[in-house]
Amino acid sequence: MTIRSELAKVLQHEDINFLLTNRIPRRLATRFLGWFSQIENPLVTRLSIAVWRLFADLDLRDAKQQSFNSLHACFTRELKPGARQVDPDPQVLASPCDGIVGACGTIDGTELLQAKGFPYSLRDLLHDPALVEAYRDGLYVTLRLTSSMYHRFHAPHDGTVEHVTYISGDTWNVNPIALRRVEELFCKNERAVIRTRLIGSGHLVTLVPVAAILVASIRLHFLDVILNMNYRGAAEIDCDAGFRKGEELGWFEHGSTIIMFAPRGFRLCDDIREGTVLRMGRALMHLP
Repeated sequence: MTIRSELAKVLQHEDINFLLTNRIPRRLATRFLGWFSQIENPLVTRLSIAVWRLFADLDLRDAKQQSFNSLHACFTRELKPGARQVDPDPQVLASPCDGIVGACGTIDGTELLQAKGFPYSLRDLLHDPALVEAYRDGLYVTLRLTSSMYHRFHAPHDGTVEHVTYISGDTWNVNPIALRRVEELFCKNERAVIRTRLIGSGHLVTLVPVAAILVASIRLHFLDVILNMNYRGAAEIDCDAGFRKGEELGWFEHGSTIIMFAPRGFRLCDDIREGTVLRMGRALMHLP
């Protein structure tokens, strides 16, 4: 049996995984990786990526670059042109990122799930009464990015980013094990609420990138700041940034989660269900 398979076997044990990823000083670990990943040293970078491959299925074949000057550059890599096909149907919202579908479906009033038996409320996640009402009985889908996935996220439709709310918080791991153990985890973690207005239909669609341990940093192209635990600027940021469907909005510094919300009347595409592995640009929701 290979070293990698042995490591995977150990890490798949729930108690050990939870201990290693959540019972350590999360903020300290996140700050350390933020510093370490920026080191531009060929030996450090090669060794770091080699260790990373022991723990994850890191596939760089669709990356624009094949060599990196730091671990951070590998985390935030761009794709080769044409590596993702964006669904062109204007009646479809495309997936904003590569990911694995977690909990999804119709919101029960203002309550939704992070995992079976673990509900949370729109109010606690969004901190905006108007948005809570906008998505009452609406639709949501949770997209989890693993550490080895492509970490940039894109516009699901032609539209305009109207507002961003930055909510500081903790950095719990967002893997399935933690989601089954930590109540209201998404409401505890650092996150950004990105409010967008679709061109044509005028519908309000919101993306919520949720940070996690080793990843508490969200970069948005239309803001000249990085949203992380060192950010001390305004929590409410008005915007007027137009994007075409599939255009890049920003990136995580590492893997994490994006929750996407649409109003009542939208519906999930037939092949979207918990556990579906998808790529950025794939059809995710149908407009009313």
